Amino acid sequence: MPVKDSVSVTLVTYNSGRFIKRCLESVLEQKYANMEVVVIDNASTDGTVDLLEPFADRCRIYYNDSNLGFAAAQNQAIELAKGEWILTLNPDVLLQTNFIQALVDAARVDAKVGTVCGKLLSIRASFDLPEKQLVDSTGIFFTPMLRHLDRGSQEVDNGHYLSTEYVFGATAAAALYRRTMIEDIAIMGEFFDPDFFVYREDADVAWRAQLMGWRCLYTPQARGYHVRAVLPGNRRALPPEINMHSVKNRFLMRMKNITWDLYRRNWFSITSRDLVVVGACLVREWSSLKAFWYLASNWRRVLEKRREIMKRRRVSEAYISGWFRYQPVSHPAPKPSARSAARARSARG
Repeated sequence: MPVKDSVSVTLVTYNSGRFIKRCLESVLEQKYANMEVVVIDNASTDGTVDLLEPFADRCRIYYNDSNLGFAAAQNQAIELAKGEWILTLNPDVLLQTNFIQALVDAARVDAKVGTVCGKLLSIRASFDLPEKQLVDSTGIFFTPMLRHLDRGSQEVDNGHYLSTEYVFGATAAAALYRRTMIEDIAIMGEFFDPDFFVYREDADVAWRAQLMGWRCLYTPQARGYHVRAVLPGNRRALPPEINMHSVKNRFLMRMKNITWDLYRRNWFSITSRDLVVVGACLVREWSSLKAFWYLASNWRRVLEKRREIMKRRRVSEAYISGWFRYQPVSHPAPKPSARSAARARSARG
């Protein structure tokens, strides 16, 4: 049985040599004693393995023979982890020293909080801060077109997003998940869906968690930095495989999670976006057409997952539909107790 408030940091690497050393150093410098670090390497070929070796005495490191993708490798790490909480982390993230403590303290306000996220700021690939500090993510939200975006992404950080509040979900680049929620919402024994392989798997988890009655909490007290490679405006600069998974996973998410009321309310917006996506694949992004073959070949398994999700849905149609807006939706959260606030201040030193 996991020890109360114990945290397992689960980190998947794949050719992450540019980032992994400084990322792990920031994790091991956390002012949180009740912590372990589990690293899964997905058959890196860029020297990542050599960079991991010096951390073998402080982290549990496992090496896969092939690239299983982010989703499957994170599931592997979660299965190996022992913590009551799981902090999924990308190698291109740097954490301030109180990050984990602030997340755990924030979660104490509500037993139905299954996910906690902090304020991620943008950082260059060199891990140098830009001249103007930009927001990377303060949680994720969905639009009526079924696009999922990061709250505040690329906005100048001018001291906003300072309230603790409920949001739709968290980016898995740095998200704290409650073990009991992971077990509760897993489908066919899997938390992240391996069909996604990479990209959008965190949005899928967020949607499923909301359907099953769990909440996501954002706290500005937890701060970190993220090198984000995938942004809405740089699609043409991304590898074709990433774009293919992006298209595939857009439709996978819908097939699994959409309710009839949500579709009824937003069918025009959804269809308009679909026409843009399919048209782009037909006209110029031919490599992404493989996404539709995958969906056609695996629809029975996907619909089986959908049936299980809908059978376990605990919230109303109106509740879910209320999250899908063109502007980010958030709701006020209870303030932490004086004891938790004092602990957070002490952790910040």
